[in-house]
Amino acid sequence: MTENEKGSSAVKVLIIDDSKTIRRTAESLLQKEGFEVITATDGFEALSMIVDQRPDVIFVDIMMPRLDGYQTCALIKRNEEFREIPVIMLSSKDGLFDRAKGRVVGSEQYLTKPFTKDELVSAIHKHTATAE
Repeated sequence: MTENEKGSSAVKVLIIDDSKTIRRTAESLLQKEGFEVITATDGFEALSMIVDQRPDVIFVDIMMPRLDGYQTCALIKRNEEFREIPVIMLSSKDGLFDRAKGRVVGSEQYLTKPFTKDELVSAIHKHTATAE
């Protein structure tokens, strides 16, 4: 866990998804809850944002062009500086194989789309030091 300031307003969340609708929905839901939200359209864009923004939690879609969610997660987890950042996979597929593959590349959790605000918020609280 990172040493965050107290309260959800201090938590910075990165949403990586090639779907504008998913990015906007997640961003809107989380901002209403007081989280700082940044978004990226794919893994390549996300990797530079991670270096610049240092998010506390990362949600990554599995199916994306150029660099998919598994590859993106694996790159984050292989990096000494960023491997402690919790990565939560987002997917419309709910298969056992997909979940297992997510675990293999180092993701902390797997959420199936469509997700709810409560699922997003509880995942953030579960993987950061914000839970009271």
